[in-house]
Amino acid sequence: MARLLLVRHGLTEFNEDRRFMGHSDIELSVTGRKQAERLRDYLVDEKIDAAYSSDLKRTMEMAGIILAERELDIITCPELRECDYGSCEGLTFGEINSRYPRVAEMCIDFTLDLAFPEGECFTDFFERTSYFIERLREHGQSETVLVSSHSGPLKILLCRLLEISDDHWWQLRVSNASLSIVETSPRGAVLTRLNDVSFLSGLSKI
Repeated sequence: MARLLLVRHGLTEFNEDRRFMGHSDIELSVTGRKQAERLRDYLVDEKIDAAYSSDLKRTMEMAGIILAERELDIITCPELRECDYGSCEGLTFGEINSRYPRVAEMCIDFTLDLAFPEGECFTDFFERTSYFIERLREHGQSETVLVSSHSGPLKILLCRLLEISDDHWWQLRVSNASLSIVETSPRGAVLTRLNDVSFLSGLSKI
């Protein structure tokens, strides 16, 4: 399996308003595009052999900006989408707490039993995202692969690749426009960088 550059999309208006976004197809904000440009410049000397992205606008735009100067196709993968928040899409946590107090409680306490009304349960979300790992097995150790996705799926991939219990999902932080790096070998995966946002210094509060 290849060396992995795991990238979360930059800020959107929903992020800035602290709204649950999920499957809502929101574009990057002005700040989000600037964040993508910073990461593009940061990775300018990195060899990238393949690129995958969630099929939502914000992740595709993120990958497109990063790879703008490279002749590389971006392969879109629905399994890399964020969790489907169903009726909670577009709501703030306060609004969810008011309308669906049990869901809000489960978000705080975090349990894999969490399910969003008319949306996705976390068990299905974990399994759906994990299918993506089979795509990565097509790449050799000498390759470097960019993966542009969302906070939830990236944390799931980290748990599964590092063979960490899914219960620890909530303990990983993956900020907007962050870079995490996983090195792989026949023995397993090694996390060499997590949630790096050093290249965004002075740009915005994230």
